[in-house]
Amino acid sequence: MLILVIVLLFLCASLTYKLYKYSLIILKTEEAIEDCLDILNERYESMSRILEKEVFFDSIEVRNVISDIKLSYEAVYDVATKMIGDKKVNDNQAKKEKS
Repeated sequence: MLILVIVLLFLCASLTYKLYKYSLIILKTEEAIEDCLDILNERYESMSRILEKEVFFDSIEVRNVISDIKLSYEAVYDVATKMIGDKKVNDNQAKKEKS
């Protein structure tokens, strides 16, 4: 009976550890997505102000919109990199634990 209690306590402890690790992954991913959304919101406001004006092809406003689009693309890329990076780090840790 004592062995069963010890085994169950060990399983509960390992489950708690795994849940904690996965919750940290979820929180980091959520923060990365929120950062990206903040950047995208700033770019959207900037583009909206420029779009209210009458613009010409070679104007500075058009160049600013193109720059904002590039920065928005980079923000989305950064979030994707952070999400993949977290996955790679966790995969490497899992491989080390198995070894």
